[in-house]
Amino acid sequence: MAVCVGIWALLLVLQIQAGNGQTVQMDSIKSGFVGSQVELKCIFSNSNPPVKISQVTWQKLLNGTKQNVAIANPALGVSVLQPFKERVSFKQAAVRQRMPLLEDTTIVFSNLQLSDEAAYICEYTTFPAGNRENMVNLTVFARPMTRMTLTTPTIVARAQKRKMTVATCVSANGKPPSAIKWETRLKGEATSQEIRNQNGTVTIRSNYVVVPSRETHKQRLTCIVTYRTEKITDSVVLNVQYEPEVKIEGFDGNWYLNRQNVQLNCRADANPPVTIYQWKLLNGSLPSNAEVKNNTLFFKGPVTYDLAGTYVCDATNGIGTRTGIVDVNITEFPNNPPPRGHGIPQEQHNTGAAIGGAVGGVALLGVAAILLFVFLRRRQRTFKGDYSTKKHVFGNGYSKAGGLPAHPPIPKNLQYPDDSDDEKKPAQIGSTGGFEASERNFDAESEDLKRPYFTVDEGESREYDERTLAFQYDPEPEIADDMISQTDGSVISKKEWYV
Repeated sequence: MAVCVGIWALLLVLQIQAGNGQTVQMDSIKSGFVGSQVELKCIFSNSNPPVKISQVTWQKLLNGTKQNVAIANPALGVSVLQPFKERVSFKQAAVRQRMPLLEDTTIVFSNLQLSDEAAYICEYTTFPAGNRENMVNLTVFARPMTRMTLTTPTIVARAQKRKMTVATCVSANGKPPSAIKWETRLKGEATSQEIRNQNGTVTIRSNYVVVPSRETHKQRLTCIVTYRTEKITDSVVLNVQYEPEVKIEGFDGNWYLNRQNVQLNCRADANPPVTIYQWKLLNGSLPSNAEVKNNTLFFKGPVTYDLAGTYVCDATNGIGTRTGIVDVNITEFPNNPPPRGHGIPQEQHNTGAAIGGAVGGVALLGVAAILLFVFLRRRQRTFKGDYSTKKHVFGNGYSKAGGLPAHPPIPKNLQYPDDSDDEKKPAQIGSTGGFEASERNFDAESEDLKRPYFTVDEGESREYDERTLAFQYDPEPEIADDMISQTDGSVISKKEWYV
């Protein structure tokens, strides 16, 4: 009895040691996209000596519940259960033989579905080692369906300038969810909405809101969807319809009498294009020589005052009617005469006026300079005296510039009467308004006596007594008829004045 127990214990130890050498090799994580194919590996590493594989079972573990997927048995063969029968198979052909080899029981999922996401167990039943198993987590991704559409085929810009959704970008049924952003030059805003579906996917919807206008017409709007590491883009070009934007051209501010070939053009930016142009004159009717052709108003013949007034152009398209206005005034003469048969733009008139003014100013300065030169030259020739230092005659009362005949010279040797020693006086030499010689040293002042005048500066710098000057002023000296008195006290000859 003791021998039997010992043998049984020995066999048990050997089984345990053999079981310790057996492993099931599997990936820990696998993933795939909906509709794709994925392999779930399961390889049994047997011991030496090998154990006997009785059966291999694949099971799906979801929320704590196990569900059989496929079974491989050496005696019964291979069996795949519903609902996996059409989409799951064993990869190795040896497993599908009548006497299968079960060391590699990798299975293949085809047409992967979101419901396939779960944990999968590969379990080996062996003898005498018992069960050996491992597990893999399968993740199923769903690539979203992305589309971008215009909210309405026709976007109309209204006068109320209200915001409206012009485009929508949708990333539908994605797993994991996507991110959406917009790329455009438009000054609008985006709104997003996230919808979680029952199958575990997420739908992202983003709307772009803007105020439709003439400026938004033909602008590109791009939706960028980011899904995992992928970027998906889609673009549209906005087609915005708007009323005409009207402007009247042709009046350059220089419509003058008898000018030829004048006309007014009604320019309109519109979508759809303008179909009707209408011209009219505010508070009146168009001139008799006016002719309308499409968007142009022609005026036949020369310009007259009848063309003056306020002209109105109404432009109409499928959205509405807008108006352009211009005030036309007629002048008698051109601002700057245009080349014959051609009009001159207002900018050229302004430039010509500026240049003419500059040239006129330079010419005026030149004429003023010439007149000043002639005036100074004439004065220099007319007055031959010296105004820089005014000179008064202390002897005869006239300036040197006056040019009067010099006073008779005083003799060096004066004769005295014999009968008067005490009263030796020089003999009277002068005429009317004459002078008398006083007792003085004529030799010491002979040089001064030779000078008929002193300058004012010299007269003020010297001290004179009543006898110092050889000649004295008369109270009111008489001026010769051919002399002219000057404002500074000097006189000048009429002959020199009128030279």
